[in-house]
Amino acid sequence: MTDQLGALTTIFTEFYYWVTVVLMFLIHVGFCMYEVGASRYKHHQHTLMKNTMLIPLVTVTWFFFGWWIYWAFPTGPGIAPSIMNESTALITDDSTFSAKWYLANTEYMAINLGDHISGVFWAAFLLFSWTAASIVSGAIIERITTFAFGILAIAIGSVFWTIDAAWGWHFDGWMLKILGYHDAYASGVIHAIAGGFALGVLCVLGPRIGKFSSSGEPRNIGPRNPWLVTVGLFLIYTGFWGFYAACNIPIFDLGPEYGMEGVTYWTATNIYVTPTTLSGITFNFLMSLSGGLLAGYWIAKGDPFWTYSSGLAGIICASAGNDLYHPIQAMIIGMIGVVIAYKLHYWVERKFKIDDAVGAVAVHGYAGFVGLVICGFVLNGYPASGYSVGAMWDGTTYASINPLGQFLGAIIMFGVLGMLPGYVIAKVLHGMGKLRIPREVEIAGLDYEMMEDAKSDEKAVSSATR
Repeated sequence: MTDQLGALTTIFTEFYYWVTVVLMFLIHVGFCMYEVGASRYKHHQHTLMKNTMLIPLVTVTWFFFGWWIYWAFPTGPGIAPSIMNESTALITDDSTFSAKWYLANTEYMAINLGDHISGVFWAAFLLFSWTAASIVSGAIIERITTFAFGILAIAIGSVFWTIDAAWGWHFDGWMLKILGYHDAYASGVIHAIAGGFALGVLCVLGPRIGKFSSSGEPRNIGPRNPWLVTVGLFLIYTGFWGFYAACNIPIFDLGPEYGMEGVTYWTATNIYVTPTTLSGITFNFLMSLSGGLLAGYWIAKGDPFWTYSSGLAGIICASAGNDLYHPIQAMIIGMIGVVIAYKLHYWVERKFKIDDAVGAVAVHGYAGFVGLVICGFVLNGYPASGYSVGAMWDGTTYASINPLGQFLGAIIMFGVLGMLPGYVIAKVLHGMGKLRIPREVEIAGLDYEMMEDAKSDEKAVSSATR
């Protein structure tokens, strides 16, 4: 940094992403409270420990290979030509946004004083990974083994959501170029894939004991602590502000990107380098939240659990296009997503005997899927990316947003990269006898089992020291 203005811009960007990471940490706090509030007392400690241990498991694996996947596979590989090459200046010795830079310049043994971006940008994506794993965590509470959840958390947090981010949440992603895929705030990239992954696991894991009667009718196993559920979801709403901000580039010169050589135009953009503003997405965030809450209160007849959850579902449904929607569009889309997700949840539960303990598949998976499809119709013809307009790099062209591309993108996110891997991994774990806790442990409570294990360890230590 050789001049004061450049230094201020760099440090502002660094601080901007750092703040988003702090806010997004509240999402994880919220998930912990939400899941504990939804679970029964005999499973509380296990639920908390499960959410705690996904932090180191996903963080370490994200450091070693998750981040690399994002930068290594945006083209599929080979499905669409890359715009990341020397002639476009998108790969340079000091470029933050390239796999070449990351692999060549990561400092393993010391702080790199020349790096003001990669660490905070890495952390922002890491918190997205935690969110993906936490979404799965809620759906499968009270019956999953700790070992199985650890494997599933690494799979969704550091592998599969990272692949879909490389394909559909990267300026060089093949889904943008070929399908016209647009998902500014991750209706599909995080939420639909995590919901689909959870559904795949639930198909193998099976329902909690007592969830269905002998005739197959579902029983309501409601939250044991509605207060914790309420506070947890409000913390998730709060953390979502940071999530939205982290999906933006705070300051970017659009002149060269839009083919205007010699023209300087600085603005905020979304992750696809399409212009947007924090002011605009603030309107849409609050309107989609409000639309979700109103629709949830109506469709669930005032049920508190579904009302609070529907606020989140409303945001998720509108997130794909909340960088471009009018605020009233965001509100209506949030409402539509909530009604569809709620209806689908109970239809799937009755038809297929799927026990989603907190409605995570509905709130994240179904609402995210619907949000992607709606985005294709409402924003039909809009640029999928900032690279869709102006001069095309090396003749590479991008498709515009369109209904078919968004529908195919939703299938890829929810089904191909979500439900299918979740089902396969769960099947393997089930075959190994490692997926589900024994019946007697589930009846007694996972916390009781943890206490018994601790007592056994204490006795073993005591015997060894005699």
